[in-house]
Amino acid sequence: MLKVVNRVLLGLIGLVLVVLGGSVLAVGLGANPPSWWIHDSRHDVLLDDAERTRWEDHGWWWPTVLAVLAVLVLLTLWWLAANLRRHRLTEVLVDTGDGEGALLRGRALEGVLANEATGLDGVSHAHVRLTGKRNAPQTRVRLQLEPHVDPGAALSHLTSEALTHARNSAGLESLPTEVRMRAVKHKAERVS
Repeated sequence: MLKVVNRVLLGLIGLVLVVLGGSVLAVGLGANPPSWWIHDSRHDVLLDDAERTRWEDHGWWWPTVLAVLAVLVLLTLWWLAANLRRHRLTEVLVDTGDGEGALLRGRALEGVLANEATGLDGVSHAHVRLTGKRNAPQTRVRLQLEPHVDPGAALSHLTSEALTHARNSAGLESLPTEVRMRAVKHKAERVS
């Protein structure tokens, strides 16, 4: 969701800036603007004194300006916090059975899962990322498969071996996983 919001916001801001900048450049180079446009000629300024002080005497002007600026600042801070927030799970809570629990480093579990997945037949590379909560982790696994491997068999081996070992060793009831597979690029084989 955050990627979509970032792309839409950046696209809209970029479009507005290109349109405004292009129009100012066109008017500055001598193009005739429409009658409703903000610039009349190449010697016109963006805001003259009359336009700048037009609404100052009205009682609603400054509260409205401050409210709009405050909303913009809050939206910007929300966007910044959403982009800086960590999406990777740093630790997993392991139930030890004595009511205390232990913490398992997320990167350690990711590394073990990736190594075990890479060791499966036909998997050339594996990347694992833990997300979710400490007591209910989720995994995202990306596998690069050799050209000869059946994706169904690779998925079956991943779930029955690597993910089952990880779930059992961390004492988790379930370990929801999203798996993405793609084939390794290779040259065409010569047939004789």
